[in-house]
Amino acid sequence: MAPRTPLPAASRPVGTATRGTTNPNRLRRMDRWIAAVHGPALRRSAEPPVAVDLGYGAAPWTAVELLTRLRTADPRTEVVGIEIEPARVAAAEPYERAGLTFVHGGFEVPVPGEVALIRAANVLRQYDEGEVAAVWARLCARLAPGGLLVEGTCDEIGRRHVWVALDRSGPRTVTFATRLGSLDRPSDLAERLPKALIHRNVPGEPVHAFLRDFDRAWAAAAPYASLGARQRWIRAVHDLAADWPLTGGHRRWRQGEVTVRWEALAPR
Repeated sequence: MAPRTPLPAASRPVGTATRGTTNPNRLRRMDRWIAAVHGPALRRSAEPPVAVDLGYGAAPWTAVELLTRLRTADPRTEVVGIEIEPARVAAAEPYERAGLTFVHGGFEVPVPGEVALIRAANVLRQYDEGEVAAVWARLCARLAPGGLLVEGTCDEIGRRHVWVALDRSGPRTVTFATRLGSLDRPSDLAERLPKALIHRNVPGEPVHAFLRDFDRAWAAAAPYASLGARQRWIRAVHDLAADWPLTGGHRRWRQGEVTVRWEALAPR
């Protein structure tokens, strides 16, 4: 199949350049979750599904890896990396291949038609909290029916992530993911909350209550530590599910993940 021709970027792409920090495998946890959870929707697409890596940074590693991982879910998948800095696009072009292109742009997403996935990792951290809803709405408007926007934050080497998953109707879930061996307690993940939630980790807000309860469940599961951090995590998440609307089940929990419905953590 011939590669898609990107739309001309706006004369002034929408958004602000990020620092561009990136590392190989930084987004592996997010990618694996997307492939597992969103894979069925990709396969149902009549046309080859298009995924956007929005704000991939100073090097193209995350877009290259996204193509590889999504093609385990649907070999037809195409990835478009979008960057607001022209120099970063030029540096990425040698990595183009069948199904992988890089274009200059921003939140306007200069890709023809609707897309199956937009991943925006570590992009909105520099924005004000009050700007997030408008960016979400703009990006969700570019999604095909059944499409997904994944927006969140991780540390520099991908040990700790938190992301929000949205469809065309708005936010649906929040996922916390970590390398379990690096975790002292679940609330360590608070520093990676996405912009919509990071300033809400204060008493009286749902996300604060969730992390408090998660720490309590983790402490109660301490006897399972002798079986390994994974078994302790699974036990803690199992207990947490008694009071919080979790999704995903044991298969995802074993990966060091827990996903909770957005309405349970939405800011007051």
